Amino acid sequence: MTTRVYLTFDVEVWCPSWDGLDDAFPVAFERYVYGRSRHGAFALPRTLQILSDHGLKGVFFVEPLFALRFGVQHLRTITHLIQEAGHDVQLHLHPEWVDEIRPPLLPDVSRKRQHLTHYSLDEQAALIQAARQTLEAATGTTLHAFRAGSYAVNADTFKAMQRAGLQVDSSLNEAFDHSAGSIDAGGFGQVQRFGDVISYPVTTFRDGFRRPRPLQVGACSFGELRDVLLAAHDAGCEHVVLVSHNFEMLKPGTTQPDFIVVRRFERLCAFLAAESQKFSVGSYPLHPNAAPAMGDRAALRASMRSTGQRYVEQAIRRLR
Repeated sequence: MTTRVYLTFDVEVWCPSWDGLDDAFPVAFERYVYGRSRHGAFALPRTLQILSDHGLKGVFFVEPLFALRFGVQHLRTITHLIQEAGHDVQLHLHPEWVDEIRPPLLPDVSRKRQHLTHYSLDEQAALIQAARQTLEAATGTTLHAFRAGSYAVNADTFKAMQRAGLQVDSSLNEAFDHSAGSIDAGGFGQVQRFGDVISYPVTTFRDGFRRPRPLQVGACSFGELRDVLLAAHDAGCEHVVLVSHNFEMLKPGTTQPDFIVVRRFERLCAFLAAESQKFSVGSYPLHPNAAPAMGDRAALRASMRSTGQRYVEQAIRRLR
């Protein structure tokens, strides 16, 4: 049996604050999309290059609402980079942008609401549909998968996805429960169906101290990533979802590459390519039929040595 691995990337653009957006946006766009430095462009371009070097296909959840504030040409720049490299574009949505858009998408944009769960069912449906139409116009493709910003979904979100014709969700994250109690957190680790939507949760595991942790490139050592992938395969897990972002290989607030994370991602991709008999890497299914088995989730653990590696790397990163 091979375990299906989804290398997912949330692609976002953020300005330093909500004041002076027009002046700040050009610099922010350059950093989040390209991340240029004297070492090269370590945001999207390097991410795409590393994937291609190892023959792997990523899933890029692209946030489009920012483009309704600054222009869809910026969104097309992002989607062109991803699609030209042969990767999959799907929908991401951060409603923090809603009150910045004119004309407004909703009747009530009087305040900033961070999470989709702060909106009614009808409002969520309207936002998801507007975001989908915007991103589909930029890509020229039909989208079928979705991830909510900050992993914030509730029962209404899945109904709103269904209204928008989306079939696959990858928003649930046991380490970030923003469901307002409307979803049983005990089921966050399982692939499950909500109406016509199949949800593939972000994979979480227990680190060397038995603390819960999401399987995220910027938040785990390579040893932890490797340990969990091998444990998932041995436990019969059919699907594993890893998370990263377009800016995770950059040092916070700069365009300088974080070479510890760069090397970690390179090693992860090399490992997956070398272990192709155990792991297949690619896109979410277009028409998922049923919730597949997740195997023994209790087996998803990292060794103390691998977790110790992360602590050492974190210390080094703080000193650089």
